[in-house]
Amino acid sequence: MALVSLLDVSLSFGGAPLLDRVNLQLERGERVCLVGRNGAGKSTLMKVIAGELAPDEGQIFRSPPDAVIATLPQDVPAGLVGTVRAVVEGPGGSYEEHNDWEQHDRVERLLERLALPAEAEFTSLSAGQKRRVLLARGLATNPSLLLLDEPTNHLDLDSIRGLEDFLLEWGGALLFVTHDRAFLRRLATRIVEVDRGRLIGWSCDYDTFLTRKQAVLEAEEVQRAQFDKKLAQEEVWIRRGVKAQRSRAQNRIHALQAMRAERAARRERQGTARMTAQEADRSGFKVVTCTGLRFRYGERWIVRDLDLRIERGDKIGIVGPNGAGKTTLLRLLLGQLPPQAGSVEAGTRLEVVYFDQLRAQLDESMRVQDAVADGNTTVTINGRTRHVISYLEDFLFEPTRARTPVRALSGGERNRLLLARLFTKPANVLVLDEPTNDLDAETLELLEDLLVEFGGTVLLVSHDRAFLNEVCTSLLVFEGDGVLAEHIGGYDDWQAAQAARAAAAVKAAAGAGKGGAGATAAAGTAAPAAKGRKLSNRERAELEALPARLEALEKEQSELTTRMADPAFFKGGGPEVARAAARLPELEAEIAAVYARWTELEG
Repeated sequence: MALVSLLDVSLSFGGAPLLDRVNLQLERGERVCLVGRNGAGKSTLMKVIAGELAPDEGQIFRSPPDAVIATLPQDVPAGLVGTVRAVVEGPGGSYEEHNDWEQHDRVERLLERLALPAEAEFTSLSAGQKRRVLLARGLATNPSLLLLDEPTNHLDLDSIRGLEDFLLEWGGALLFVTHDRAFLRRLATRIVEVDRGRLIGWSCDYDTFLTRKQAVLEAEEVQRAQFDKKLAQEEVWIRRGVKAQRSRAQNRIHALQAMRAERAARRERQGTARMTAQEADRSGFKVVTCTGLRFRYGERWIVRDLDLRIERGDKIGIVGPNGAGKTTLLRLLLGQLPPQAGSVEAGTRLEVVYFDQLRAQLDESMRVQDAVADGNTTVTINGRTRHVISYLEDFLFEPTRARTPVRALSGGERNRLLLARLFTKPANVLVLDEPTNDLDAETLELLEDLLVEFGGTVLLVSHDRAFLNEVCTSLLVFEGDGVLAEHIGGYDDWQAAQAARAAAAVKAAAGAGKGGAGATAAAGTAAPAAKGRKLSNRERAELEALPARLEALEKEQSELTTRMADPAFFKGGGPEVARAAARLPELEAEIAAVYARWTELEG
């Protein structure tokens, strides 16, 4: 029997139902991911399953009826105080006091496994640490089902990978909502989509889901177009007047009435956001140059001896643990914070737009439309004046939503609102500090496309691995004690380089154990390669063009060699033979030069 079963469950808060006679079964050991647009009802469904919300209609069955369901909410509840251990143990007090040694051991293992400071005060922790404490609190109840709502929010990359490993080892039933596509790909055994009040199950991986979903949407569009055409024809027929009261005519009238009712009940799919960044005039080639940059808080180094040159068109991801100083680094690079040593030189003609992770630029007392247009009724986008309501519809804010206060918006809506506000300003440098939190997958992909196509410079702080892979041309990584290292490529490229270095270190250690010449050879193999310098935009374009250039030269060389191997070729004599004889060594020299240049650029 299923662990949890929903039968014809409906729930609405006025207007169209969020859940419309939905059915769902969750089996033991499953890891099910809920997907859907912001506001589709994912969090609401989880609250219904947890028993926090009662449905308007339908039934919920649990097996056993007293099955324990634990929840990790999207936001940290207010009012939690005490040590980490006390919060994890819950309001019932210490398990030692109740001689519940099995539960005591479980709490101790969770504190150790999740690397939590047991005696630290909960209120002193970072947002990411608080989320881990709440996860441990839920798991301490030994639940049959764990509900996670955006579990990777505020977690750094190491914490996200640790959470993935933990949940894979845990083995219990899991229902989760996430915007982190890498997290989804690794954990989910099944996908359930919340779409216009319905639940649609997909027993496949995420990439297959995207392909199949697109095919279903295209088929739905065709079907609806055919239905609308038929309805329009029947409306024309009825307006002409029914000539006879025959049963055939009556049946046609009843069918038309049913079609009208079906059309009236149709729920249109929420549109796709249309994001456009206004590009200012090109900046100078050098955007920011750092020399010997140093900054620290007390005894803790944030940046030490950083030499960095950011050039026009670079798209740099900044990654590191929570608290490493990523936001501080952005403020140093933007000149908002003076360095304690070294220099930061800004380039010329910079037009900077800054997305802050705390969304402090949004006044919660303002209406959504006023927050975008500063109280004006219009905005100017790429030289075209638009009404602010129309512009906000591009970011999926309906007119009624555009007139609500900012404080009424969800996390995902606030992120979309801040993007809408920032993109009204022309820019050639986009600085984005954690822009992906709470955005649904479709909006994330649109933002990725916008940043990839943006002709200016992008500085990006993010823990979203898929986002870093798609957008970044290089990463700036905090490696501890104020040391930052630059790595060419995205997240996967960085991880591959890390794995190669680790393998080389293991090989060197094995060789050192053997001693003598073998150790020397192994050490030589393991010696770290010189860090490749960062390529300019022109050099990157040159590198991308080299394979085609090499292919053309080698093709010409092959064709020329084949012609000269034919005795008939030399019978004609004359200038053509002389040109061919001179061209062959030229080709060999050019091919050698291309290979050398390729090695130079990649090295």
